Formats: sequence, C-alpha cells, structure tokens
Amino acid sequence: MRIETITELEALYGAPVLAATAKVADRITPDYRRLIDASPFLVLATAGPEGLDASPRGDAHGLVRIDGDRTLLLPDRRGNNRVDSLRNIIRDPRVGLLFLIPGAGTTLRVNGRAHLSVAPGLLESFAVDGAPPRCVVVIEVQEVYFQCARAILRAGLWDATRHADPASLPTPGAILAAMSAGAAGGDAYDRDWPARAAKTMW
Repeated sequence: MRIETITELEALYGAPVLAATAKVADRITPDYRRLIDASPFLVLATAGPEGLDASPRGDAHGLVRIDGDRTLLLPDRRGNNRVDSLRNIIRDPRVGLLFLIPGAGTTLRVNGRAHLSVAPGLLESFAVDGAPPRCVVVIEVQEVYFQCARAILRAGLWDATRHADPASLPTPGAILAAMSAGAAGGDAYDRDWPARAAKTMW
C-alpha cells in the first residue's frame, strides 16, 4: 500500500512538535554560525534536467565563508571535472546543504539558491598553496536549521569500533577496472592514488 497524498502522509505522522519548527531561521544566526564554522564537511544537493545530485565537499582550510547573515561562499576545489552540481546550479539554482561536524551528533541544514562566480578577487581570496578554485558557489540562504542527532547516533558514525575495515571494501581501482573491462583503474590506479591526490588536492 502506497502513501500518495499529503493528507495521507500527515495522517500517518501527525503535526510536527514546536521544537521541529521553532529552530528554522531565514538567516545565519550566531549559533548557526558556530556550527558552520566547526564543520569541515558538507553534502551539496542540486537538481537538474537529468535528475538529482548529492556531492561531498570537504576543506580543512575553512569549508565555507559566511558573508553577512544570508550568504555562504563555497569554493569549488579540485575534483574529477564531472561538474554535475555546477551544471545543475546553472540550470536550476535551488540547493540544499547538509553540514557534518566530526564528533558531534547535531548536523545543520541549509536551503537556498545559488550561482557561480569567477570574480578574480574572490577566487584569489580562496587560494590554497597558490591554487585558487575555478569558481565559487555563492549561496543565498533561505532556510537554515539544525537536525537532531538521531541519525548520527543510529549510525554510530563517530564510533571507531563500528568503522569499516578498508581492506574489506572494493577499492576505486577495482571498481574502475570492473566497470571498464580493464581499460581504466586496476592496482596501478590504487597504488598511485596517494601521490596523485597530494599533487592535485588544491
């Protein structure tokens, strides 16, 4: 049996409690600023004609810059050049961000609209080791609120005793080799990855 109407959905779950709605702000409050500043990792959600995309973003040098209380600046660091998220933003500016804070259960969600900037001064302001990002995602905040810790607690995300052994998982090289009938990836890909990543991190 499928739930197909909002009425059916609301009948199943009931009304949200005050704590679920009072936390929503239309700007970055001082407390939400502290959560953003503490986060080195987020997931950027976008939508486009081909469908949806959720892209991980991480940065030890300050993940985003807060510009006033309604704007976030997210440098687009080096990656695989698929630019799925960036293609989507050009065609549909709606974005969602989920910030994670290592060791903390509370996460932070931001919804808004974005555009891409290549203003030279802005790019240079985000340079690391002399390497600026190719563009900066400028996010106009429409909603910001914290998410309670239940998901993090259920997952045991920061519990080292529940972490997977990397040796038990398929490597990127193995996956690429299987997907490309050996044309890409393989042991050499995995072996060379640390040095390649070190040269192309920023």
